Amino acid sequence: MADASVASVCAAIAAETCAVVADFLPPPVIAALAAEAHRRDAAGEFRIARIGRGRDRVERSDIRGDRTLWLDEQVPAPAERPLWQALERLRLALNEATLLGLFAFEGHYALYPPGARYRRHRDRFRDDDARVLSCVLYLNEAWTAAEGGALRVYLSGDDARDVFPTGGTLVCFPADRYEHEVLPATRERLAISGWFRRRKPEHGC
Repeated sequence: MADASVASVCAAIAAETCAVVADFLPPPVIAALAAEAHRRDAAGEFRIARIGRGRDRVERSDIRGDRTLWLDEQVPAPAERPLWQALERLRLALNEATLLGLFAFEGHYALYPPGARYRRHRDRFRDDDARVLSCVLYLNEAWTAAEGGALRVYLSGDDARDVFPTGGTLVCFPADRYEHEVLPATRERLAISGWFRRRKPEHGC
């Protein structure tokens, strides 16, 4: 992860807009992450994604069609260690540049079969403002626009920006600001999706 990539993300977030940075991590790291995801998917560790929270969480393949596996910073696979190191560097830089008070990152692998999508939504829950920044890092090799699968970020109303899931590209934007959707692709689509979070306040007596 180059200093220029970190600076680019920080500048975009400071301007409260969407950051898109190519080659956020080098190709060997991206390839290792993709291999780790595929290994664990083949082992049956991925689960069908759901929408909603708590008891209201349900499977709705017409709305969201990916399978996910949550990352664990405490016991990372060897392939995941450079990812966590890069995310920590980015978190510290963002806090210095924006004073957002980012406390931790939570995220998961997201694997979309061909034809699957995630319809237009916003990442922050109405009753929980812990998610501050949404982040997506793509793990796909040699992606072409003809294969579809873009992340469509709605910047204002129906004014949208499409970002194709090219391996190494990082997308980052305020979780409460932009609705977005994942468009169907003609091939499998793999990413790491997650959020930089703020610490929840402790309520004393």
